[in-house]
Amino acid sequence: MKPISTFPLRLPRSIKAAVEKASKQDGTSINQFIATAVAEKLAVMDAEQFFKGRQNRADLKKFDALMKRKGGQPPRAGDEI
Repeated sequence: MKPISTFPLRLPRSIKAAVEKASKQDGTSINQFIATAVAEKLAVMDAEQFFKGRQNRADLKKFDALMKRKGGQPPRAGDEI
């Protein structure tokens, strides 16, 4: 299996022009710029799924109990709300 594959991509002219400008400013090729943008989008989507999973496992009653507990130390100078 090849580590790299090709994919013909159709972009509206306005988006292609914006990508050309942005990749030039970034100092990368159009291909590298688009590949990085896709990787960033995938990372955002993965993070969203991760936090949705965490949200589903949350126990709000335990959280409230933890936040209402007594004890600890007062905030240090500068840490006040």
